[in-house]
Amino acid sequence: MKNKHLTCLAGVVLATATGLSLAVPSSSAAVQGGHVVRPGESIQKAVDAARPGDVVVVLPGTYRQSVLITKPGLTLLGTGGRTVIRPGAAAAEAGNACAKAGNGICVLGASGKPVDDVSIRSLTVSGFKKNGIWASWTDRLTVRKVTSTNNGTWGIGQERSTRGKFRNNTARDNGDAGIFLANTVSEEAGATDTLGAQIRDNTLTGNRIGVTVRRVRNLTVQDNFMTGNCSGVFVVGDESKPRAGAMTIQGNRIVANNKFCPANPRLSAIQGTGIVLTGSEDTTVRSNLIRNNVGSTPLSGGIVLVKSFVGAPNTGNSISDNVVVDNRPADLANRDTGTGNTFVRNQCGTSVPAGMC
Repeated sequence: MKNKHLTCLAGVVLATATGLSLAVPSSSAAVQGGHVVRPGESIQKAVDAARPGDVVVVLPGTYRQSVLITKPGLTLLGTGGRTVIRPGAAAAEAGNACAKAGNGICVLGASGKPVDDVSIRSLTVSGFKKNGIWASWTDRLTVRKVTSTNNGTWGIGQERSTRGKFRNNTARDNGDAGIFLANTVSEEAGATDTLGAQIRDNTLTGNRIGVTVRRVRNLTVQDNFMTGNCSGVFVVGDESKPRAGAMTIQGNRIVANNKFCPANPRLSAIQGTGIVLTGSEDTTVRSNLIRNNVGSTPLSGGIVLVKSFVGAPNTGNSISDNVVVDNRPADLANRDTGTGNTFVRNQCGTSVPAGMC
């Protein structure tokens, strides 16, 4: 049903994008399960009017508003960089929980009632106090071809969720991570099994951290490009059960993440870090290119293993077949006392302790 809706609306979007004159309905009208929003109209009204499985097409323009999605199967579809969502006036959005929290687009379910199969595609979200896109209690959320830039915390973030797909996005100059996946941000708990979440083919630049995965398991971080952040990939675990880990980080290009980020209450300063594992177990790091990440903080280096903030060690992680060169103070650094961590067949020049290259 969803593909049919997209097909019906493709002509509307294409004609508008190419400057052709084409009559389209107002945002409150439905066209075979589709809703079209023009500049000056409310995306939220179209979302509220939509039924599960519908498509909301947002035409080129700047929309000063936040959007809250709580219905399954909904697709929010823009026209790439020409569809821009920015913060709106507080008075006009007083009843919008997403706006109240300082976020741009929110997909929110509840415990035992996740929102399934929502898709956010081909738009830009920028300048929000908290997060560009924020999701909680979702299953099979897809975020694709989205640009999230200059938001206060995370460009694209998700908690308490499973089977998310984050592909072909650009997250730039956000206050914390470009893409952030966590078990929960509001309480202590064991790692969430994401059931195979994917962070793939994204471009992450100028953030504090390119990708942060915190207290989660069973996901893939693959084929992303990260540069100009303080750190490329940050895996965060602790002593909770189940442990964070059982993930694969492969095929990424992580180059010159040399921005300096000062220490905060939970973390030392970060600069020049490619991939760091803290408190992780059974994670595979393979076939990545990690180059020219240079700094002098405790987390600096190409691939770095350190104990977590609460002292939980890394155990059973495999680091293999990576090209890790020209990173300082070392290409490979095992600053942990955990057991079962292996470094094999990596192309590198320096390591701490020596002998891992």
